[in-house]
Amino acid sequence: MAAKPSRDEGDRDIARNRRALHEYEITERVEAGLVLVGSEVKGLRERGASIRDAYARIDGGEVWLVGLHIPEYWNARRDGHEPLRPRKLLLHRHEIRRLTIALTERGLSLIPLRLYWKDGRAKVELGLGRGRQLHDKRRAIAERDARREAERAMRAARR
Repeated sequence: MAAKPSRDEGDRDIARNRRALHEYEITERVEAGLVLVGSEVKGLRERGASIRDAYARIDGGEVWLVGLHIPEYWNARRDGHEPLRPRKLLLHRHEIRRLTIALTERGLSLIPLRLYWKDGRAKVELGLGRGRQLHDKRRAIAERDARREAERAMRAARR
């Protein structure tokens, strides 16, 4: 008999970092697993998380997610988890090596874009990107507005 599918089947967002897409030009995306303790998993399922001020860094050949806020699980014992502790990310060695090169040689940043469930496991989508200047942000907004206007005109022409 097959196991009953849980409600976590497929991708389900826990948190998104919308500000990152505005402030960084994302060139590449990478999926990574998270090392969590039990009360963190319960806290994610119950109350979500905040990745607004989070960033990833490579330290000693390992990738760490810093600034991710996972609220404490109310039913955890007194030895629950620290809400803002650095969390280790799970990536293959060759991916870490490639990211290290991109961060040092090309001057890019590693930004968490979204936190989500995938087959019952918490995953984080990291973006490799370069910070945008104010004029780049304005240009991106103008391009997005122009694209919207063109789509509206196309829809109006079809009617």
